Amino acid sequence: MIILFSVVFQATAQEKFALYNDKIPNSINTDTARYNRNIPEIFVYKPSAALDKGMGVLIIPGGGYAHIAMDHEGHDVAKELNKAGFTAFVLKYRLPSPNIMVDKSIGPIQDAQRAMQYIRSGFPLLHKVGVIGFSAGGHLASTLLISSKRGFIANPSQLSLAPDFAGLIYPVISMTDAITHNGSRINLLGENPSPEQIAKFSSEQHVTSDLCPVFFVHAKDDKAVPIENSYVMIKALDKAHVKNKLLTYEEGGHGFGLINKTSSVAWLDSFVDWVNHL
Repeated sequence: MIILFSVVFQATAQEKFALYNDKIPNSINTDTARYNRNIPEIFVYKPSAALDKGMGVLIIPGGGYAHIAMDHEGHDVAKELNKAGFTAFVLKYRLPSPNIMVDKSIGPIQDAQRAMQYIRSGFPLLHKVGVIGFSAGGHLASTLLISSKRGFIANPSQLSLAPDFAGLIYPVISMTDAITHNGSRINLLGENPSPEQIAKFSSEQHVTSDLCPVFFVHAKDDKAVPIENSYVMIKALDKAHVKNKLLTYEEGGHGFGLINKTSSVAWLDSFVDWVNHL
């Protein structure tokens, strides 16, 4: 059972909370001490009262669904968003594992939806809540976008699980052979996913006109996650008349986090300005 909170949390920077207050959904009874690295948590960063603009951002770090880049794609981003007046939430989601999950493919999206539920219920004064996802965390963020009407967790209060805006940073989008990041696909879906599984977790195939605006960041020389992932999602968003913007770097490769050392353009500044003008 999921317990929802109606109080407003007075969290200080990097205050950590368990994502679930009771049994974790889709879990297999295991020795939790053995798998304590895979216990979902959320870290809350609040801006100063003088800067607070009443908006929140859920941050989903990447790591190929094999590990989580909590620092340079998580905590570092939260601190910078605080400076811009956002309340930031860094998600430590469960990595897909048949050892602790009945269905490993849905464990991460359950945690992402629960994080949105946690924010909506615990921080009701936030008038907008967005999401930023990096690499495989970008895949999870895009899955969150397209799954708002498919509940993977109990949601008795019918809180909105859909973000109000999104930033997808060098994201894995598609599970199709041509452009996917194979490591992310194997870790999430296994060595031989069915065509149905591939389609289900290829976000570009599920875009509808009610999705929130999306901001993309990608380097053209990204060899790990080809920029075509962003392109196919943008094409689908354009077809559905969903507002979006792409910031490209000529160089920078993959996994640069906040700072692409090959360019003077700070993507986070562009993202914040874009959000402020939505």
